[in-house]
Parts: sequence; structure tokens; C-alpha cells
Amino acid sequence: MTAPQAGPTTHPTLLTSAGARVRVEPVAVPARLDALDAWGVHGTVRVGDAIDRAIYGHTDLALDAATVAGTMASGGYRRVLRWVAVLDDAPHGTTPRPEDVVGRSMVALPRQGNTHVAVVYVGVDPDHRRRGVGSALWDAALEVARAEGRRVVMSDSSFAPEPPPGPDALEAPTGSGRVPARDDATVFALRRGFTLEQVLRHSVLDLPVAPDVLDPLRATATERADGYRVHVWTDEVPEEWIDQFAELETRMSTDAPSGGLDLAEDPWDAERVRTTSREIHDRGQGYVVAAAEHAASGTLAAFSMVAYPHDRPEVVFQEDTLVLREHRGRSLGMLVKVAVLDELARARPSSRRVHTWNAQENAHMLAINVALGFAPASVDAEWQLVLDAAPGTEPGQQPGATC
Repeated sequence: MTAPQAGPTTHPTLLTSAGARVRVEPVAVPARLDALDAWGVHGTVRVGDAIDRAIYGHTDLALDAATVAGTMASGGYRRVLRWVAVLDDAPHGTTPRPEDVVGRSMVALPRQGNTHVAVVYVGVDPDHRRRGVGSALWDAALEVARAEGRRVVMSDSSFAPEPPPGPDALEAPTGSGRVPARDDATVFALRRGFTLEQVLRHSVLDLPVAPDVLDPLRATATERADGYRVHVWTDEVPEEWIDQFAELETRMSTDAPSGGLDLAEDPWDAERVRTTSREIHDRGQGYVVAAAEHAASGTLAAFSMVAYPHDRPEVVFQEDTLVLREHRGRSLGMLVKVAVLDELARARPSSRRVHTWNAQENAHMLAINVALGFAPASVDAEWQLVLDAAPGTEPGQQPGATC
């Protein structure tokens, strides 16, 4: 018998240091995005947009309402809970408005691999920071992480640009990458016991890539990848390849650099590939996959995937790219990434920029991206907090669980 799952709860109203009254409420999964009870979803989006404008000057990376609601409704491979901080100045019993939301948080609880981990994000509208709003949101998420028996909390925060070396920068323990030491997000994480484990570089590629750049890269990669052939799939992975694609995604969880993050293998199977594909479509996105097959053995050796929101025709997000260790050194990474760009130019010519993220210590993949024309745009700090076990429990045991 396992412990009951914790759920989001409404927390008491708090009086912030600025004298505003704020309460933390769970975000409901609305039946429709235009329904009255969708206010929390739209408030989450509003705060995310404000945060991203302050960091990047744009909202390319911000979550839309369909994604916010969809991640909570999908319960297959991870459980996602969300909260919002609401200005408590509306008459009692009235429905809050999205513009009343001043902060948002999320906890994601993996259900298959890494079930010892809770992923937590907290964000506050820049106009309402340093008033205790973030602390209230963090407390709500931490309460659930502990109740679920998670012993590690992971989070990230974004900064633009990457600071230069010096006393105002916090260096990654990997030896690659820095984040601003005195930024609100850094101070917030350090005060709660998080340690910086890794820094990711966020880069942007302007499209279309000029032929005099792309053509030589394609030719060289094709020559070096003799014995491999490329498959390109749009919006689905064919059934004859789905098991091998699942194996590539599983290997992505162990082969990609992860610094000091306490991550284990995250297993994929064919059904998880199908489920993930449906979820991408349900949130209004399409995707392209390019995979390299080792012709002699008939096995997939590498892949690259991008996704794109249909309602933002200029924006593309780079998802996973992997070359299996046993097939490296043959330019397969470049081969599949160029194949994806070729398909985008053919099938989605409206695309104007690709956003990608790489571990700063991943010199090989960064070199591929730089050759393609990706330029650094920001950095992400990867944070980790190891929770103490509750009194009377062994590490990893859920408090209150019985057999």
C-alpha cells in the first residue's frame, strides 16, 4: 500500500512586506480555455510572459495556455501541479482575474524514471518581487514534494546575458558557464539551500541558413557518414521505427551531460513515444525528427528533433539531439541537424529562428551549433536541493507509507 498522493491546496492569505494581501491558490484544469475557471491558467501565462520579457525582451519561450493546461491534464509519465499567487483585494466569493495573478509555481513529479526527484519552478511578476510572494509559492510546492517522498528537488533559472568572470559571477562546478551571483533568482535559490550543478547555453539560429553555410556542412557530413542513411518524419514516428526511437530517448537520459544532477535512466517504450506525440499535438504544436540509420545493421544511431507552435509561425524549439556513443566521430550529429533544417525550409518556410540549449561543457555539440550559425542568447542555471528525510523514515521512503 502506498501513501496517498498530495494535491495542491489553497494557502492562507499573507500580508506582504509592501502591505498587499496575497493568497496562493491551486490552478484548476479547465474544461475549456475560455471557461471561467481557466483564470489560473491565463494568469500563469500572463506572469510567464512578464518574466520572459524582463529576461529576453520577447516571449518566444513562454508557455501558452494550451501547454499550461495540457501538462496538468496529462498524468501518464509525470504528474504536474501548479499554483498562482493572487492579489487578495477582490470581494469575497468572486472569481479572480488573470491580471490579479502576480506569481506562479509548478511541481512536476516523474512517475517512471527518477521517481526520487521533484522538479519545481517558481516565478514572480517583476513588478511584485521582494514582497514574500515567491516564498509563499515555494512553500506550497515544497510541501507537495516532501509529501510525495521526493528526496531531490531540481529547478532552473534563466539569465541574459551570461556574465563575465569575476566576483559578480557564480561559476558552474563543471568548469563551464557562469550565472550572475546577485540576481534575484540566484539569491532565492541559494537561500533555500540549492547548489548550482550545471550551466546551459541557450542559443538562437536565424533562419533561413544561407546556402553557402549549409551546403558545405551537408556535403562534408554526408561524406563522413558513409554507411548511414537519414529518415525524416513529420508529426509522428513510424511504427516500424518506434521501438528503436524509444531506445534513443532512453539513451538520451543517460548519455547527455548532466553535471552533478542526481539523475538516473528515464526509460521510454513505444507507448511513451505515442503518448508524447499526442501531447505535442494537443498543445497545438508540430514536430520534425531526423534519424540516422546504420545501414548494415538496420539500427538507428542518431536523431534530432524540433517542435514548433502552430500559432507562432516564426518560432522553432530544438528538442533532443543524440548520437549513440558507439557511432560517434562520423558527423552524424551534423547530418541529422542539417536534415531537420532542410525539412523546415521545405515544409515550414515561415520559420525564422530556432532556440536550442546545450550543456556548456558539451563542446562537441556546441561546435556543431556554432558551425551552423547559432549565437549565444542567454544561460540557464541548473539547481539541485537534497531534502532531508522525514524523521523516522529511510531515504527514498514515503512518509506514512505502509506495506
